[in-house]
Amino acid sequence: MKKIQQGFTLIELMIVVAIIGILAAVAIPAYQDYTAKAQASEAYVLLDGLKTPVAEAISSQGLTLGCVIPAGAVVTGSSVLSITPLVVSTNVCKLTAQYKATNVNSKIISHNVTMAFNVFDGSWTCGTDLLPAVQNKACAAALDSASAATS
Repeated sequence: MKKIQQGFTLIELMIVVAIIGILAAVAIPAYQDYTAKAQASEAYVLLDGLKTPVAEAISSQGLTLGCVIPAGAVVTGSSVLSITPLVVSTNVCKLTAQYKATNVNSKIISHNVTMAFNVFDGSWTCGTDLLPAVQNKACAAALDSASAATS
């Protein structure tokens, strides 16, 4: 009578474990980058939603009175701590979104995204101090150069 094989050999099991380990070593960092990008995008979405009301308020009330967050606007989120407005020169209103210091990916902790409105030409510029791996490609300028370009 022939004996039927009933299971896997130790070598086969070790090969499967090694393959799973290699896949995990590649997948975990990719997943962390993915979550960091997703969390980072929240600031861009919140700031984008403020562009029109802030520009309208500035055009009707002037820079000093119009460079404010409109009542009822969403300025916080699961990743964003707050958005603050600031008049930085005679023609620029800057909105800065700051990420939270806890419960977010380590690549965005306490970083900032800034949108600056130039009153003279009606343009918005964007800057950030996020790492290039998680930046929005449309807003890849450094914070300092974005502020200098609009001041």
